[in-house]
Amino acid sequence: MSGRIARVFEGMDWAAMADSLARYGYATTGQLLSAGDCAEAAQWFDDDDRFRSHIVMARHGFGQGEYKYFSYPLPNMVQELRAAAYPKVAGIANDWAKQLGNENAFPQTLEGMLQRCHEAGQERPTPLLLRYGPEDYNCLHQDLYGEHVFPIQLAVLLDEPGEDFEGGEFVLTEQRPRMQSRAEVVLLRRGEGVLFAVSHRPKQGTKGIYRVNMRHGVSRVRAGRRHTLGIIFHDAA
Repeated sequence: MSGRIARVFEGMDWAAMADSLARYGYATTGQLLSAGDCAEAAQWFDDDDRFRSHIVMARHGFGQGEYKYFSYPLPNMVQELRAAAYPKVAGIANDWAKQLGNENAFPQTLEGMLQRCHEAGQERPTPLLLRYGPEDYNCLHQDLYGEHVFPIQLAVLLDEPGEDFEGGEFVLTEQRPRMQSRAEVVLLRRGEGVLFAVSHRPKQGTKGIYRVNMRHGVSRVRAGRRHTLGIIFHDAA
């Protein structure tokens, strides 16, 4: 893709992105992929040679729908998304870690993060492609996969709401200590992405910084078909 995705990430207002992640646990990226890119990526789902694993959610109580984990080497589009986003969010991840008492927790490069994972036996690629049809949904969850977890991940919507599918909103919940959970619904268009907390993030309270647990999922698809690219920066055990 000749660095086009990297240039998109370079042009983002990263102070505003960091502020949104701090306030709400997510930040939208705007347009990352063209309609053609999205159509190409959605078609990969039927090419089993690209994937290492196929998960039918209902078999595991995860919801309804399917997803597949890519094999290495990743498709160029997926690799560029992963490589372009990581250096931008690594600074935010380390700021979060510092607030929670862990200095310089994460390498500044994707290669460094993956080396750490692989040395610990987390060698399986985690980027994935998800497909939902009518009545499908994804239960609230966290994508952890091993001891080494990078705290932010990226999802890119590949279909157009209102045209290709109805419903299927991306949902985040924030579980605060001794309080009821708070929900956010993130509305995306085709080709747009959302960066969000994997499992927890720091939050400023009246008595200082505390940790809030985050989960994410997808509401029920009422009609049509919905595809998403999931970009996770740590690999799996």
